[in-house]
Amino acid sequence: MQFESQRKSLTRLFADKRLALMLALGFSSGLPFLLVFSTQSAWLREAGVAREHIGLMSWVALAYSLKFLWAPLLDQYDAPAIGRILGRRRGWMALTQGGVALALVGLAFGDPGHNLPWTIAFAFLLGFCAATQDVVIDGWRISIAPPEQQGELSAASQFGYRFGMLGAGAGALYIAEAASWRTAYLVMACLMSVGLAATLLAAEPAFSAESHRRKSLREAFVDPLKDFFRRQGRNALLFIALLAIYRLPDFVSGVMANPLYIDLGFSKAEIASITKVFGFAVGLAGIFAGGLAVARLGLMPSLLIGGVAASASHLSLALVATQGHDLRFLTLSICVENFAGGFAGTALIAFMSSLTSPLYAAAQYALLSSLYALPGKLLGGFSGYAVAAFGYPAFFVATSCIGLPVAAICIAVWRTQSRHEDPSNISSASDETDKAIAS
Repeated sequence: MQFESQRKSLTRLFADKRLALMLALGFSSGLPFLLVFSTQSAWLREAGVAREHIGLMSWVALAYSLKFLWAPLLDQYDAPAIGRILGRRRGWMALTQGGVALALVGLAFGDPGHNLPWTIAFAFLLGFCAATQDVVIDGWRISIAPPEQQGELSAASQFGYRFGMLGAGAGALYIAEAASWRTAYLVMACLMSVGLAATLLAAEPAFSAESHRRKSLREAFVDPLKDFFRRQGRNALLFIALLAIYRLPDFVSGVMANPLYIDLGFSKAEIASITKVFGFAVGLAGIFAGGLAVARLGLMPSLLIGGVAASASHLSLALVATQGHDLRFLTLSICVENFAGGFAGTALIAFMSSLTSPLYAAAQYALLSSLYALPGKLLGGFSGYAVAAFGYPAFFVATSCIGLPVAAICIAVWRTQSRHEDPSNISSASDETDKAIAS
């Protein structure tokens, strides 16, 4: 009987059209994430763009951290022209997917070595459209199914997202090695048709009268903030400090990773195989290990271990910088860094989820997730100047030292949490951990 029940459950799971659509939309969401800067940084360095300028160009990805500023507008207004035909959610999804494809075509026909402003303009367009697409796809997912089915949809979304990132990382580098960067970006633009097809096949969610009511500025932005500071009290600033610094080393050092590989003479195929394909698998293992650690050790011990490990892992990049073109050291570095990053990311998701209120979960989580990424992306813009001044080894050693204040703040938060244990927070963290493992 139990086997038959499981078989029926799996049959229903694979027969659900929404899961297939969510998989495709997740792919569409993950595809531009690396193309907006990470993969592009290899192209920029190969074209002879200075490291200082590459670092500053990392700011084109700030749209991912600032998307909460315009996200409420997407709930209240239809997309121009096309919204009347497809509906509010589908209209915005189609518009942003077309914008992503257009930006990728624009980048493909650019020449960063001789006309950098062209590349910057289309990179900004790509970042804005890609970040907005994420907001709308999340809105569609939440609106299309009841809470008890969100776990399945989230897992399908994250699975598709990871494969989108794999295509934009390894796939684009392989194509660029075999043909050209222009061909690679044109192929990526064509792959956005996967998401557009899913959008056209998807059903428009039914909006209630309450969802059509235009909210005031206070309701959309101020109330979630007031609720957060009311619940957390004087500990709110301590929690914010931890979020702001926890992944800072990853964001700052990540800007210079691909330029380092190019400067050391690694080919695009080698970078793709080791850092993207192999690193993809190792990162998933880190996510799974982080989920198990939160379940077995608890949230705060896992958060501390992840923060220290993720920061210390950048010492492996310093080692690569001193060894030169050596695939063994590059492989070792990717193993250490991606596993630690996946572990830390899972712990951080659980911690952020534990800070949100069910009443304002979406708004508060969007704000917290933007907060943890914003400082690192801002400082990452100056990473090229740091490398030019001190060299790659010293730069990566310096980023790893950020782990010391991370550890100190983690311990302070741990003590605070142990004095004010909230069972509902533990439940929320466990739910997010389960989603991270599933993804």
